[in-house]
Amino acid sequence: MTEPVLELSGLSKSFGALKVTDAVDLDLRPGEIHALIGPNGAGKSSLIKLVAGELAADAGSIRFDGREISDLDQIERARLGLTRTFQVSSLIPEFSARGNVMFAAQARRKSIFGFFRQVSRDRELIDEAMEALDRVGLSGRAAVRVSELSHGEKRLLEIAMALAMRPRIFLMDEPMAGLGQEGSAKLIGFLDKLRTQAPILLIEHDMDAVFQLADRISVLVSGKIIARGTADEIRNHPEVRTAYLGEDAA
Repeated sequence: MTEPVLELSGLSKSFGALKVTDAVDLDLRPGEIHALIGPNGAGKSSLIKLVAGELAADAGSIRFDGREISDLDQIERARLGLTRTFQVSSLIPEFSARGNVMFAAQARRKSIFGFFRQVSRDRELIDEAMEALDRVGLSGRAAVRVSELSHGEKRLLEIAMALAMRPRIFLMDEPMAGLGQEGSAKLIGFLDKLRTQAPILLIEHDMDAVFQLADRISVLVSGKIIARGTADEIRNHPEVRTAYLGEDAA
């Protein structure tokens, strides 16, 4: 079996008496999409924040490419290649689409000082941004301000920014949120190809997308993994059908 790129062991996090992550074991393998699903409040976004370094775990370990990274901060993890896209847009509305991607690429270089002064002259940075925009189908909208982009275009721009970080793992928190049927279909096709560049840990409420994309699915309820398996195994799992899919398991 291929060695995991990311491996969580006994990961736990509490806020006072509320345990949001309860001894979670989970791994991500090269070339796969591993979906994390569960009801609202299950602790999915908290788990992504623990992996990304936005939250510090109370217990357990996080190994990336065989290296323990629990003591690294969010920036250090991002520079290793753990790249997160967000559930809520984090774009700079006054910047153009290209400017946002260039900002992400510059951050990867470990310095954003002098960004506004130097960026217009950095041909390499411009080319990098345009390549990322072209991959998500936004090269024709490169000069458009983010505030003028549609919601679907903003979601694609967030992925372009992640690409500019040269990720080795994508951490994606509800990339389909707010997209219509056509937008979701396009993004599903793109993510299906993207896994060949870097594996994806995916949080998503769109179950059609999850069942189409995921090689494996883990189900999180009240901070605990209650089931893990293929799409067919999760569809037919009685506890999952009762706790999350809202069906009668009988």
